[in-house]
This record gives sequence, C-alpha cells and structure tokens, in this order.
Amino acid sequence: MQLALVSLLLVIVALLVMRAVSRERREYGRFKRLRSTVGRRKVYRRWLRESFFMFGGLSAVVLLATSQFVAPALADTRSWTPVAATLDAIDTPLGTGITIAVIVLLVALLVVPVFLLRNEKEAIPTVGDIGALLPRNRGELGYGAALGINAGLVEELLFRFALPALLFGILGSGPVSFLIASLLFGLLHLYQGPAGVITSAVLGLVFCAIYVLSGSILLAIVVHALFDLRSLVLIPAVVTKVWRKTAAPA
Repeated sequence: MQLALVSLLLVIVALLVMRAVSRERREYGRFKRLRSTVGRRKVYRRWLRESFFMFGGLSAVVLLATSQFVAPALADTRSWTPVAATLDAIDTPLGTGITIAVIVLLVALLVVPVFLLRNEKEAIPTVGDIGALLPRNRGELGYGAALGINAGLVEELLFRFALPALLFGILGSGPVSFLIASLLFGLLHLYQGPAGVITSAVLGLVFCAIYVLSGSILLAIVVHALFDLRSLVLIPAVVTKVWRKTAAPA
C-alpha cells in the first residue's frame, strides 16, 4: 500500500513539474507574442480543456486511491495546536466578529484598488507575470471567466483535497501534507516568474486555511474562483475596459 502511494505521488509530481517547466512555460512565452485574438482564444480553449481533464483526472485518480485519508488528513490538521487554538477563538462571539471584519477587510483590499485604478491602464494591480493572460476584448472576457472558474474547481480538488490525502497516507502528518501540496501549487505557476510562484504558494496556504478552518472544500473552491475572476474578469473590465472593445477584423 505504502509503495503504491509513493509511486502515485512520484507520477503526479513528475507530471506537474513537466507541465510547469518544459511545457507550460514555453507555451506561455509563445502566447505572450500572440497578437491575433483568434489565436489567443484558441489557446484559451486548449488551456481550459487540458486543465480540466489533467487536474480533474488526477484528482479523480488520487481520490479513488486515497479517499479514506481525506477525513483523517483534515482532522489531524484541525487538531494541530495552532489550528485548534484558532478554531476555539473563532468559536466565540468576539472571534466571529473579528473573522467577519478580517474577511471584509481582505475583500476591500482586493477590490477597492481595482476601482481606484480604473483610469490608470499602466498600473494594473497584478502580481507576477500574468499581464498577457488578461483578456483584451469583450470576446476574450468569457474565456477569462471560464479559466477562473475552472481553476477554482479543479485546482482546489487536486491541491487542497486530493493531494493532501495522498501525502497524509504516506507521511501521516496533516499540516506537513497541506504545506507540501501548497508548495507544489506554487511551483505550478513557474511561468509567472519568482513573484508568481511565491504569491501562488502563499495563496495556496490561504486556501488551505479556508478549507481547514471551515471544513468545506466548496468554500475554498468558491474563494479561489472569485480570486481568479478578480484578475481575469474584474481587472480587465474595470481598468482596461475590455467589455467596450470588440475584436479587430482578422
């Protein structure tokens, strides 16, 4: 059993590293040079298909092999002293109020700058090399929305739900399993440069915290999707006003 889990993990890590280093990075370099919206939409569609089937397929395979470890991995992490103390603090009226205030503050910090910079096209509020990903006209905006929603779904299922279960089955430590999964999530964004990798790893830990503290993978999926929709829909719509722009004739 242990050997089978280790073998499965090595296969998954190899696939993720190949995607991050040898394939996705090269593709992104070519994508940045595209000027035709027809070509950009073609790549958007391919990325959607590949992401859905690769991450969704890996999630299904891992969960079939390790579904018995999903609940124990979560329970072990929730029993870790820092997490247990946080859960106890949240479970008080004051803690609940502070939690709500923090959520409101974080939403404001993510959304308000976008509207403040709505007339500053040269100051798009992004981290990492993702400028080329942003839709450039009304026709591409729908692909941005689809990519954001798809990423929230399949990436959370793999990196917050399935992989930690697999790692827990091997290591027996929930916190370590979630940490490693978040680092792999950051590595997946190598094409965005060092800032993108670090930011993605930190965001992975944030999504982990949401899942662990709430006990709901659905909430983590929704938050992840909303965060990506901020970058791929809200910023292009508000700052560069792509919803007003139609594709140029081919």
